[in-house]
Amino acid sequence: MARDFNYEGLTETIPVREAHRINVDVLSEYLRATLDGMSDSLEVVQMRAGQSNPTYLLTSGDVEWVLRKKPPGELLPSAHAVEREYRVQKALYAADVPVAQMLHLCEDPEIIGTPFYVMERMKGRVFHVNSIPDVTREERRLIFSSMNDILARIHSVDWKKYGLESFGKPGNYYTRQVGRWGKQWELSKQAEIVEMEKIIAWLNDNIPPDDETTLVHGDYRLGNMMFHPTKPEAIAVFDWELSTLGHPLGDLAYNLLPYYNEPHEFNGIKGLDHEELGIPQLTQYSDEYCQRTGRAKFDLTFYMVFSLFRSAAIAEGIAARAASGIASSEHATEVGAMTRSYAQKAWGLVESEGLA
Repeated sequence: MARDFNYEGLTETIPVREAHRINVDVLSEYLRATLDGMSDSLEVVQMRAGQSNPTYLLTSGDVEWVLRKKPPGELLPSAHAVEREYRVQKALYAADVPVAQMLHLCEDPEIIGTPFYVMERMKGRVFHVNSIPDVTREERRLIFSSMNDILARIHSVDWKKYGLESFGKPGNYYTRQVGRWGKQWELSKQAEIVEMEKIIAWLNDNIPPDDETTLVHGDYRLGNMMFHPTKPEAIAVFDWELSTLGHPLGDLAYNLLPYYNEPHEFNGIKGLDHEELGIPQLTQYSDEYCQRTGRAKFDLTFYMVFSLFRSAAIAEGIAARAASGIASSEHATEVGAMTRSYAQKAWGLVESEGLA
């Protein structure tokens, strides 16, 4: 049952896209046997948002749920891991991290073509524009503070206590991640980008000795959070498919990417008047995170280069799906076009710090 908190943006619905059509009759019969509250009818529409895993709003009588599934077609190894999304959110529901309640996981691709899970439909506000228009300066400040606080709480989760010991491999996180995303880049690249090869080599030569392990979200950003309808408080974090056990500063660096993007680049905040808007400066946001986690201040360079490189590889995967016609969002081509920009920013950061 939905909590008393209206999806804005995230829950804007559209007719199901042709590439993502599912057999509603088969799904209805399956859910009737697995979920409480099903009536005789089932209405299925698609959420407009979602670059990776198609997301649907299910309505049966007066009950609403949200369904997320793997996309159709040939997928990159370890991508679109809805099973991992389900597992980590189910575990965190009892922890100090706001997530939706997981209701059912179906790993049988015969039901609707690919594995999927069903979760409660939550209601609140989702801000896809990082400058958060239409709220007051003070609300904007508090929203950024809440986002910072939840990230610190994710990284403070006792992952062993919540049964996530096998959720990833502790140690050697950046070595493994650079290898993983380097391979993903090679599998999905649509054109050669010389900076990517330079970045991969530089990252492998500059991996920090610190090998801390925490739970990491992997796609932690404002647009993957839901806020209370009237309060500047986060009530849920979504889109956990890239979550794993890893190094927390990569997560923080990814969260800081809007500071490196112009407003026309994936809704960045670079060049905006942060003071006037109530948005913390990059160093202030990072310092607040350090205070919340008890961490000493540190040099962000490696982590930002890594995050920009990883984002370039992810964007190229989205571009490849757009080219094949199976992307989950009409904005996939736009996001995919960010590959070269991310790669150039990453190498530009290396050069600007005199580290090339």
